[in-house]
Amino acid sequence: MNDITLPLLCTELPYLADSALYFEAIRTMPWPVFLDSSHSVSSNDSRYDIQTAAPFITLVTTGENTLIKHHNKDAVLSSDDPFVLLQNILGEFKPHQYADLPFCGGALGYFAYDLGRRIEDLPLQTLDAEHMPEMVIGIYDWAIVTDHQLQRCWLASYRLNAETQVQWDDLVSKLTSITPPKNPDTFHVSGELRCNLNQQDYQLAFNKIQDYIHEGDCYQVNLAKRFEINAEGDPWFAYQLLRKQNPAPFSSYFATPYATVLSSSPERLLKVSQQQVETKPIKGTRPRDLNNPARDKLLSDELQTSLKDRAENLMIVDLLRNDLGKVCIPGSIKVPKPFALESFATVHHLVSTITGTLADQHNAVSLLRACFPGGSITGAPKLRAMEIIEELEPHRRGLYCGSIAYIGFDGKMDSNITIRTLIYSDNRLRFWAGGGIVADSTADAEYQEVHDKAAAILRLLEQLK
Repeated sequence: MNDITLPLLCTELPYLADSALYFEAIRTMPWPVFLDSSHSVSSNDSRYDIQTAAPFITLVTTGENTLIKHHNKDAVLSSDDPFVLLQNILGEFKPHQYADLPFCGGALGYFAYDLGRRIEDLPLQTLDAEHMPEMVIGIYDWAIVTDHQLQRCWLASYRLNAETQVQWDDLVSKLTSITPPKNPDTFHVSGELRCNLNQQDYQLAFNKIQDYIHEGDCYQVNLAKRFEINAEGDPWFAYQLLRKQNPAPFSSYFATPYATVLSSSPERLLKVSQQQVETKPIKGTRPRDLNNPARDKLLSDELQTSLKDRAENLMIVDLLRNDLGKVCIPGSIKVPKPFALESFATVHHLVSTITGTLADQHNAVSLLRACFPGGSITGAPKLRAMEIIEELEPHRRGLYCGSIAYIGFDGKMDSNITIRTLIYSDNRLRFWAGGGIVADSTADAEYQEVHDKAAAILRLLEQLK
């Protein structure tokens, strides 16, 4: 497959097995992003790394307003639906030819869980301790794309911003003369790790969810705990440790003026290519025991044969089939891989794959809106589960359980669910861990599962002290 179609503006770069070295060259530019596939993970989703910086348009949604800034133009403030605003901007740009690469320019950034308030009418009960915009998206005109399968790398652009051609040679020069930093800045945490739900509070929230389930209000609710610790330094240092300790196919690093995001997510939200849609919800978890292969195998077998975990997964599969049904061609939605085992650094997961064909009148942005936030991290039915989350979790989730996504000028999209994710701003590092509660859940087991999911991040914090 060496005769792949490339965009008109494209320069091949030396292949680096660790593409983080390329990110070193661009990470001091504005709004740098690294979509890190952790290709050492044995996953079909670990083929491409994508890096970019310096968007020529930015969209920042805070509350009811979105601030849109075009390079060298006055900013515009709009109260319109942020998904519609994003699609309108993407619709202004049409590539002259389509490339086989996943991303050569387009929208890239984050959609916070709380952006769901622009879609659903939710009560306002939780404390907003994040103080972050609900949507932060850059419109980028170039990307460094590393293909670990072909072992090739390109600097690629659809050349839809006039300045890209002017800056191209300088960018190529920057990327072909990289040297690892000799004295990288460090990052450390200090003080006490604070959590917003102790075991007693978690038990009370768990009991309330059980009451709602038995009353017929819902079938499943995802309950999460928020952790926070003081921190300072260069978060890139922390991310490099995280990606080595907890490699995951939908990892990412995104530095914005508002916060820096360090994600080692194992979960895809939505992927679109040529109108074909895929979503891969995770439901069902067991810890790993890499020091004892026999016990590790026992834990994975236990997960695969657990009727409770399969039932929990099936509830979310049904929810996502309904979400996809809003925008996909009737009859096109399939579940080709239900309840597949996927194993990561600290946990085993049950992952189902759901596919569909996007209807002609819909696009990647309308698909994202129809499915946002992801059902695997809310519960079923989605709206009632989100109302219960708002009632029982003390703090807003912010970016946790939202999504980091790219949506290309060519209509392609891929996105994660921002679990196993740290947020750094105001000298504070925050992360969350949660799990789905169903009728036959037990509080002690669910509480332990939360800590199993947080294990990699907790280990990282120990190293950063």
